[in-house]
Amino acid sequence: MAKKQKSILNKSSLEFLKTYLNTAAPTGFEKAGQKVWLKYLTPYIDKHIVDPYGSVVGIINPDAPFKVVIEAHADEISWFVNYISPEGLIYVIRNGGSDQQIAPAKRVHIHTEKGVVKGVFGWPAIHTRLKSGEGKEPQPKVDNIFIDCGARSRKEVEDLGIKVGNVITFEDGFDELNYDYFICRAIDNRIGGFMIAEVARMLKENKQKLPFGLYIVNAVQEEVGLRGAEMIAKRIKADVAIITDVTHDTTTPMINKNIEGETKCGDGPAITYGPAVHNILRDLIIKTAENEKIPFQLRATSRSTGTDTDAFAYANDGTPSALISIPLRYMHTTVEMVKKNDIENTILLIYHSLLNITPKTNFLYL
Repeated sequence: MAKKQKSILNKSSLEFLKTYLNTAAPTGFEKAGQKVWLKYLTPYIDKHIVDPYGSVVGIINPDAPFKVVIEAHADEISWFVNYISPEGLIYVIRNGGSDQQIAPAKRVHIHTEKGVVKGVFGWPAIHTRLKSGEGKEPQPKVDNIFIDCGARSRKEVEDLGIKVGNVITFEDGFDELNYDYFICRAIDNRIGGFMIAEVARMLKENKQKLPFGLYIVNAVQEEVGLRGAEMIAKRIKADVAIITDVTHDTTTPMINKNIEGETKCGDGPAITYGPAVHNILRDLIIKTAENEKIPFQLRATSRSTGTDTDAFAYANDGTPSALISIPLRYMHTTVEMVKKNDIENTILLIYHSLLNITPKTNFLYL
């Protein structure tokens, strides 16, 4: 049975979480979110670095030869302005794995050099769709969804500062639901950045002295192929990496557990089995969870994990890497949902796992 514990999240932590989640940081344009994250992290680290594409690394014990990474990704899915019609409607392409099914009737922010311009994803009314004569209702597709910003010509759109290449995010922000659920867009994976920052805070406040250099990495461009992690992994050349990301809560409808396995919000972080996951490091994490009575779940991936774990594991000469995921409902929507106790237990699992790693830990198979 899991320990009963006081909340490890304080008022300042939760204010940071809300601010961080509400700050737009789309793939390739993560600067605003990274500034919020680094400002919060700075009191708990010795130094930081920023790479050319915007990945940020807070470092504790920067002179230590043995290097351990804890990592999350900073970017959120979004859209690009792709075409402005003569009638003043804006057509889009994806920036990351944006879901066209949820776009209609959503409010958006179009990020321009003049500032944010508000708009909506328009969609024909049900009355007109049923009379279209096509025999079935049209479905949202990337080539038929569009944004209406109130303009009635291409010139009016351009006068607002909107141009091809502007990035677009959904407006939806942080909120709380019943039974300690948090909802927001971009919990994937801003919640990971929050959790690794909280690990740094706990290390500082508990006056823990680590026997290695700790690199707290908030990487960019995960949503378009783990690109930020690829770059920063080569730069740091870590000896060990623990990655945190989200995974699907598979207990909601229309998810095939035979394929996705069973993972549930509220039952603790999920520890992954898979080719990129280093067996010795994973077992150390599992043993840590058992010893500290931290609830956890197990999941498996048949090939790649689809997370920054892959980028770190296969970087340089190979880096012992593991993945700790937090269960999440409704991934890549504006109502991504996580449970508070899963956040706290993931933080605790990463924290205690770090305390069980030393430069003498044997990560060799033979």
